[in-house]
Amino acid sequence: MSGRRVVVFLSAAELGPALAQLVASRAEKALSGGADSFSLGLSGGSLVNILSKELPAVPNLDCSRWLVGFCDERLVPFDDPESTYGLYKNQLFSKINIPEDRVLAINPSLPVQECAEDYSSKLSKAFGTDQTPVFDMLLLGMGPDGHTCSLFPDHPLLQESQKTVAPISDSPKPPPQRVTLTLPTVNAARCVVFVSTGGSKATVLKQVLEGGDGPLLPSALVKPTQGELFWLVDEPAAASLTLEVERPGPGAKL
Repeated sequence: MSGRRVVVFLSAAELGPALAQLVASRAEKALSGGADSFSLGLSGGSLVNILSKELPAVPNLDCSRWLVGFCDERLVPFDDPESTYGLYKNQLFSKINIPEDRVLAINPSLPVQECAEDYSSKLSKAFGTDQTPVFDMLLLGMGPDGHTCSLFPDHPLLQESQKTVAPISDSPKPPPQRVTLTLPTVNAARCVVFVSTGGSKATVLKQVLEGGDGPLLPSALVKPTQGELFWLVDEPAAASLTLEVERPGPGAKL
C-alpha cells in the first residue's frame, strides 16, 4: 500500500532508540499543532522492554498530556505477569511523567463481554466521541502466526466491523480471555508502527509484507485508511524480504 515504510535496523538495540524518537516526535507534532493530547496505544511482548528502556532516555520528554491506552489486554489481575498494563505500570509509567488518570486500563474484575464494553466506554469518554476513536499512534507487535493485537488468523473477529473493542474468549494463545481493538479501530489511527525482531519472524514477515498463498494474515490487514504505516524490523527478521526497504544509519530519525 502507499505510505508503508519498511525500515530495517542492524539490530534490535539500534531499533529501540529510533522507535522512542519516532514516538516522541509524533507526540511533539500533535501537541504543537494545537491538540489537547497525544493518544498512544501500546502492545505487550518485546515492546514493553524496548519502550521501558528507551522512552525515559529521550531528552526532555514530557508525557503530561499523553493519553495512553492498550491495543489489547489479557483478562487477568494487574499483578499477574500476563497483564500488559501491569508490566508497563512497573517498568515504564513509574519512569515518565504521565498522570495516572491518563492511562486507560481495563477492569479485569468484569466478565470478558462486559470488560470489552466497559473499555469501549472509557475510550469513547476519553476521546469525546461515540464514533471510532482515532489514536495518534498505535504500537503493534506480530506473533509467529501473523496475529496482531488479539486478532488471530481465521478468527471471526477479523470480520468485526461495528465494535471499537471486542471480547475474545477462545484465544489460541493463552490466556484465552482478552479484549482487543478491532481492525476498524486499528485502521483509523493516524500512525501505526509495527515492531518485529528476530529470525523467528522472517518467514511470516515475508508473507505479511510480500503476500503469499491463502487468506491475508491479520497483520497484513492493518492498512490505515488515512494514516501512516511503519514496519520497524531488524536484519534477522528481514532476512527473507525481497522488497525495497530503508536502512537508516545509526542515530537517524524517521
